[in-house]
Amino acid sequence: MAKKLDQSFYERSNVVTIARQLIGKQLFTNIDGIITSGIIVETEAYSWKERGCHAFGEKRTTRTEIMFGAGGCAYVYLCYGMYHLFNVVTNKKDKAEAVLIRALEPVTGLEYMRTRRGLVKESQLSSGPGKLTQAMGITRKHNALSLLDDDIWIQEGPRVKTDSIVTSKRIGIDYAGEDANLPWRFYLRDNIWVSKK
Repeated sequence: MAKKLDQSFYERSNVVTIARQLIGKQLFTNIDGIITSGIIVETEAYSWKERGCHAFGEKRTTRTEIMFGAGGCAYVYLCYGMYHLFNVVTNKKDKAEAVLIRALEPVTGLEYMRTRRGLVKESQLSSGPGKLTQAMGITRKHNALSLLDDDIWIQEGPRVKTDSIVTSKRIGIDYAGEDANLPWRFYLRDNIWVSKK
């Protein structure tokens, strides 16, 4: 069995590098003894230094406080009052950065993912940040959990060729002005579970 990513992977200072390197890693959840997993095929990086981030300008709120903790925790927030979005906190304590996991290629526990998602096409099981959390059973109760424990974690996955990773600007953050154009989104070329090509 591949080993979990350790604290040192998450605590590095370059969130963009981490976002890129998470492509191909495998995300797992253990919800009441039900194991599901998927290969990460799409990510976006966020830093307190840019306007796309909830913690821009080192803004500390009840919601963003977890981002100021040491890397290696889950940051799960509610979007539009209905979608749980899962992020990986990175960097050292007091440096608010995180990687949004946008899409997964399902691997383990597909029958449970289908039950959680309802009647959708296979390619729609986890092809977006709200879809993947529903498929994986991730909710706000996972917020602030350590990714080194056994409820939710990331481990090594299949090797991904560098030239198969596409770089683009992030999705849905027009409010960020010029920062919306930062090339901080990464996805696996030709993968059907990527949210938007």
